[in-house]
Amino acid sequence: MLGAVSLRIALGKLWCVLPGRQVGSGPPHEVTLEKMMNKLNRTLASSLLMLGTWLSTAAWAVNDLPGGPGVRQLNLPVGATKIAEEQAWLHWFMLIICTVIFIAVFGVMFYSILKHRKSLGHKPATFHESVKVEIAWTVVPFIIVILMALPATKVVVAQKDTSNADLTIKATGYQWKWGYDYIKGEGEGLGFISTLDNEQREISNSGAKGVSIDNYLLKVDNPLVVPVNKKARIITTANDVIHAFAVPQLGVKQDAIPGFVRDTWFRAERTGDFYGQCQELCGKEHAYMPIHVKVLSAEDYSAWVAGEQKKLAAKQDDPAKVWALDDIVKRGEKVYAANCAACHQANGKGAGPIKALDGAAVVLDADKNKQIYVLLNGQGNGAMPAWKQLSDTDLAAVISFTKNNWSNKTGQLVQPADVKAARK
Repeated sequence: MLGAVSLRIALGKLWCVLPGRQVGSGPPHEVTLEKMMNKLNRTLASSLLMLGTWLSTAAWAVNDLPGGPGVRQLNLPVGATKIAEEQAWLHWFMLIICTVIFIAVFGVMFYSILKHRKSLGHKPATFHESVKVEIAWTVVPFIIVILMALPATKVVVAQKDTSNADLTIKATGYQWKWGYDYIKGEGEGLGFISTLDNEQREISNSGAKGVSIDNYLLKVDNPLVVPVNKKARIITTANDVIHAFAVPQLGVKQDAIPGFVRDTWFRAERTGDFYGQCQELCGKEHAYMPIHVKVLSAEDYSAWVAGEQKKLAAKQDDPAKVWALDDIVKRGEKVYAANCAACHQANGKGAGPIKALDGAAVVLDADKNKQIYVLLNGQGNGAMPAWKQLSDTDLAAVISFTKNNWSNKTGQLVQPADVKAARK
């Protein structure tokens, strides 16, 4: 880009001093071709030096992310599953076959053009159809297609074989986060929402200047955790629009469609962290919907499950409990920061099409059921997602927080029982 701009400037200056061109009010200047080329070379050299300096600085701003993208990555990532390895092999297999065909076809074509051109005295031959040629160019492509189809079919069929899974997890796409529910296997009953780390979101909102974070826009608060060498079946669906659950190094990509249930699977062969993103354009926050899969050893996974079950038991609030305003507002502040601040901002002012909560009519309305309805069902065709996955206490807390924060000093209190009644 810099080289192109500098080149245009240089050519403009040279045009001004060509024979017959007036520079200011002085006489015309004669410029030799040699001087023009020297000036052009100096300009290009200067531009390339500036561009090289910029590229070298940009290249070292971040490092390769294990389990995620690499600096200057051109090829497919190194797979952590057998399926991912087979996909990489299939990619190269197809590329080599297509390259050989390309070279052969265009080689014969250009050879024929060059060696049998009219300037060499060749005359076009007159002939009719040839049965042998017809058979050859029908059979040979057919054989090539079969050779390509057999390994491709094998890999595709293997990708769809979700039987005999050790672990079944439902991944639900929301605008713009993922919900994970452990349906079968060790960890059954666990469930949580995975959201982009709020600090990285704030960095992005401020322009992301000078960012040198290896996992930028890939860090989440709650990663999907699975055991190593265990077959994990991922059931995908969506709450609002079409999303896509994709983790390249695990060899999985499956659309998550509202009202439909699809599935895929993977068996990680090594522990570590693996990153992906939603690969279906799902709205303006599409870039802020990362996937983080943490693969643990069997012992560490069992310990993680035990810890999460204890947390879950501690969160099992009694929906009949009557909360004091100060206590529920404090809890609501934490729920808001984890789930709402990314869109509505910490100050409640919103941004762009995201409506402000500070001074919002539905928040100030004395009828608390209106705001409860919005959080349970969403609104604006998915612009505001439904939050049924949160507990009655968390929903009551975040509503009470918004009604009594910023300039919203309503004094209104929403109890978990109110949310529970509205779910029916």
